Amino acid sequence: MQDTSQRPVGVALIGTGFMGKCHAMAWNNVATVFGGARPRLEILCDIDQTAADAHAGQFGFARAMTDWQAAVRDDAVDVVSITTPNGMHRPMAEAALSAGKHVWLEKPMALTLDDARHMADLAASHPDQVTILGYNYSRSPAFQAARAMIAAGDIGTPQAFRGVYDEDYSADPDLPWSWRMTHAGGGLGALGDLGCHLVSQMTALMGPVSEVTAMTHIAVPQRASPEGLKAVENEDSAMALLRFASGAHGSFATSRVARGRKCRLQWEIHGSNGTLVFDQENMNELWVHRSGEAGFTRHLTGPEQPDFTAFCPAPGHNFGFNEQKVVEARDLLRAIDGGAHVGPNFAQGYEIERIIHAMATSNGRPVQIG
Repeated sequence: MQDTSQRPVGVALIGTGFMGKCHAMAWNNVATVFGGARPRLEILCDIDQTAADAHAGQFGFARAMTDWQAAVRDDAVDVVSITTPNGMHRPMAEAALSAGKHVWLEKPMALTLDDARHMADLAASHPDQVTILGYNYSRSPAFQAARAMIAAGDIGTPQAFRGVYDEDYSADPDLPWSWRMTHAGGGLGALGDLGCHLVSQMTALMGPVSEVTAMTHIAVPQRASPEGLKAVENEDSAMALLRFASGAHGSFATSRVARGRKCRLQWEIHGSNGTLVFDQENMNELWVHRSGEAGFTRHLTGPEQPDFTAFCPAPGHNFGFNEQKVVEARDLLRAIDGGAHVGPNFAQGYEIERIIHAMATSNGRPVQIG
């Protein structure tokens, strides 16, 4: 097993919510799983000092603070993990890059396409710093197996893509209004929170998108807040037709108000000689049909897939959401050490943003993506 790093990397983590905890688990486990030097967990940053102190102890960080600007400038810090609300992504990432740090940023990359472009440009002007975005679903062994099958020609030439990413966390009309439902705080809605994950997988499997025609919908236009009813500004759902640069076509749908759906990141690819089907709710299964077969064969993830055996040598012992995050941390450390950059970095993230923002503005008209 190859070590990921030969020297300890100093880490600052900004944010202690769901994804902050995921990053903390990844930083705590990456050396245990993949070897190499154990990262130094230097600073845990939260808006509230009491919460910062409590989570620093829980997550294993040496220091706690509320000043994120001081955290990203700290000499003991080499890489900054950013897991804050979307509106802080650009200022924090740019400050970290300007301070000479590597950046692990959760998706979506930014509030606006212009923000994403500026971030990508700044990252390009700091070539010695590694940037990586939190598209962890692409680290699953089943997804990696699908990419390998397509590259090997197992299903022939990919001709069509159908994908959805649905959840129901906003389906209840009595759910209170929040910053996630605003352009200033959340940016895009279902497209920025869910759809970007589907785009990251879609483009990795099918190649660049050349054209989108999309429509969006706000299912609950107003929601209650302590100040009274407030408008929901960004989309609850979106649907699109796609044309890929290869000439293949596809369909895309995402919703945060799909009753009963919890993490339905599902796609299928129709090739000239077969079909692949995947659903994140059953993330350890990849279904494959090859020309001449009567139906589909279930491929269960196991040690033959990339990275599975580093966690467990026994087939059928399932991979999970947080394991994907550990692989993501490993990929970041390898890139910092001069290895191949798996990405998506900020330049690749900008291309994902171009697609979802094109969907957001299409309004039923074709939008060309150069």
